[in-house]
Amino acid sequence: MSKITVLDQNTINQIAAGEVIERPAAVVKELVENAIDAGANAVTVEIKEGGISFIRITDNGSGIDEDDMPLVFLRHSTSKIKTAEDLLSVSSLGFRGEALSSIAAVSQVELVTKTNEAFTGIRYQISGGEEKGLEHIGCPNGTTFIIRNLFFNTPARKKFLKSAVTEAGYISDLMERLAVSHPNISFKFINNGQIKLHTSGNNNLKDIIYNVYGREVASQLEAVEGSNERASVIGFIAKPIVSRGNRNYENYFINGRYIKSHMINKAIEEAYRPYIMAHRYPFTSLHIRIDSELIDVNVHPAKLEIRFKNSEELYQLIYQSIKRAIEGKELIPNVSLTEEKEVTQTISKAPEPFEQNRRKEESSSKPLGSSNYNNDSEYHSNRSFNNSQNRSYGTSNDFRNKYNSNYTTNVESNRQVEISSESKELIKETEIGKLQDVITSAASLVKESVQSYGDYVEEIIDDIFHTPDKDKEKEQAKEQEKEQVEKPEQLSFISEEAIKSHRIIGQVFSTYWIVEFGDKMFMIDQHAAHEKVLYEKIMKTLREKHFNSQIINPPIILTLSIREEEALKTHMDDLSQLGFEIEEFGGKEYAVRSIPNDLYGLAQSEILIELIDGLVDEIYNDTPEMILEKIASMSCKAAVKGNQRLSYEEAQALIEQLLTLENPYHCPHGRPTIVSMSKYEIEKKFKRIV
Repeated sequence: MSKITVLDQNTINQIAAGEVIERPAAVVKELVENAIDAGANAVTVEIKEGGISFIRITDNGSGIDEDDMPLVFLRHSTSKIKTAEDLLSVSSLGFRGEALSSIAAVSQVELVTKTNEAFTGIRYQISGGEEKGLEHIGCPNGTTFIIRNLFFNTPARKKFLKSAVTEAGYISDLMERLAVSHPNISFKFINNGQIKLHTSGNNNLKDIIYNVYGREVASQLEAVEGSNERASVIGFIAKPIVSRGNRNYENYFINGRYIKSHMINKAIEEAYRPYIMAHRYPFTSLHIRIDSELIDVNVHPAKLEIRFKNSEELYQLIYQSIKRAIEGKELIPNVSLTEEKEVTQTISKAPEPFEQNRRKEESSSKPLGSSNYNNDSEYHSNRSFNNSQNRSYGTSNDFRNKYNSNYTTNVESNRQVEISSESKELIKETEIGKLQDVITSAASLVKESVQSYGDYVEEIIDDIFHTPDKDKEKEQAKEQEKEQVEKPEQLSFISEEAIKSHRIIGQVFSTYWIVEFGDKMFMIDQHAAHEKVLYEKIMKTLREKHFNSQIINPPIILTLSIREEEALKTHMDDLSQLGFEIEEFGGKEYAVRSIPNDLYGLAQSEILIELIDGLVDEIYNDTPEMILEKIASMSCKAAVKGNQRLSYEEAQALIEQLLTLENPYHCPHGRPTIVSMSKYEIEKKFKRIV
């Protein structure tokens, strides 16, 4: 057996670095969090080759004192805590004092820093844990870290890194989360010389979400707000129409720290469950504040996990806050038959037909760089000719298009001259080259001026050549504009008015009912709608305790596992109050002798086992309301199916019941019950509107 020896310090540092620094994104995370702790309100991150060869992080924080420099890269040296008791109330993002020593152990580090009080800054270099130099230099306040050749001395770890593109993707995701978690800080992320993210730091969370996630998400946001004595939650969630196949969009932050929590995931998904399909996950950006004494952040090496002392209380706060934000909102999705590409009109730059041959002859005979006109008088003569031609056109639009076309043609023909790449480089650095740049940019400005001037010319021509038809068109346009402004707000389909005046057109595919109301066409899925009506009916009955038990003879015998048996015993009192009568039958078996009257048609062992399985999965939501929802979700088993014909009267009754519900938009499993299409969309397809 080998002798026990004490490892040398370099080996210890490299082993420790493996726990904290697993990839370039971990380096960025630790250093940006240090910048935030230092009070920075502007942080720039620049990487090359996925951060493997180069990472530069610059902030305008407080900087590092010269007296602290000998301790900066030592293990477990930190300014965040002093004693073990401080771990119970730590509020900073970093606190262990392992990040800088771990980074220095596996890379080449250059540190430039200056405090506000210092006259000069400090430049410090360390490579593989060994100091390389220290000097005083001039630099702005704040700190800059430059990390080169990550894992240069640990090739075994370096070979397990992903491609540069993948590693850059991890860093990009991290920067997006940091930007959303700290909207008061301006973040800039540069990858291989290209700016990928730049936030303003204006403390407007909605603006940051728009910047990071785009217009699709930002246009569907709903504000979330809730609090109790020891915690609060604010932020935004997206309507159920925005969903993904994974949890990447479920973002939440505890005291400014991005974490992952099964309990919080469960609270979010349970709040969305009636509105979103199974195996789809919503968008959330929630900022949760909680007393530091109620959490333990010293759990995970990367600080991605937190333990909660009041998990049930926090679960209910998040669940109820999200539920309130969704309830009562208009959630009918508007659909279109096809997604039309935007068509843009461009002004043709082609010369007049009678000009084409002359242009070809002149361009072939002219020397390099010469003009298409021999002198100014020829240029003005030609432009006068073109302008005289313009007077014969019947409309002001023709006039403006021809004017712009001729002007553009002249400018383009002067600029688009073939020059060799060698000549371009020689010309570029001369005064002529600089003048050419000015002329090029000026041409576009003149063109814009001509286009804007064309509006004025159009008004003059309208005054000179106005016709009764033209006046009539203007009057009609004004009336349409006035009508659009004064048009009353469209009535909601979920309203008393809709119940009275909607019109059922018919049914297609024995599943979908088409309904007309206002200037929209609605399509209703009869199975999803019936599921929702039954669900709400059962929920109301169970909440108001207006239920009766129905005896089952013979009883249903269930064989339960240890966990299922424990869940059944935990919720036995609530189940008994709802009308269930369940008793032990010996061994692992239980006999179900009666169930609520409204669920008599669902008295099957598989359905009851499914109910108990749902109770087993509920770790944090141990409330009677949860049991009601589990029972009511069974209503889909009794709902009318697709491809099953309903009479007109049955459909009328079903739709009227659906329109009286508080949340008729989704079935209990999250599928939409109603979609709409506007009259405008339909008329576009038939080319009535172009």
